[in-house]
Amino acid sequence: MEQLYADPTGKNAHLDRYAASEALKGAETDAKSTHDRGLVITGKVSLSDANVTRVDLSGQVPNATVSACLDISRWVTVSAESREPVSLPENRLTAYEIVSVVEKYPEGWRVTRDEPQGKAC
Repeated sequence: MEQLYADPTGKNAHLDRYAASEALKGAETDAKSTHDRGLVITGKVSLSDANVTRVDLSGQVPNATVSACLDISRWVTVSAESREPVSLPENRLTAYEIVSVVEKYPEGWRVTRDEPQGKAC
């Protein structure tokens, strides 16, 4: 995700190695929208307090649900042209709970759905 948002071309992100389905499409659409506004996002994202809340290995596509705290406080939105930071709402959540579904593909596990929970962690 960091590479996808930092590079308007998205060529080096290779997000399809980590995400698929709804999660991949959503990330690509959101990053394109950001880039279309002349913005890039730089910095680091971190996950903490990850907990597997559900596992189903018996179905046709093995999957698991994971809850974690996504911290984007070190992500900085800047103008792609000037590299100057842009102002963002003061009250935005920068560390929030996210629930993700991962599925086992032949190439490995992929995030297929991400659902921010709208609450701080």
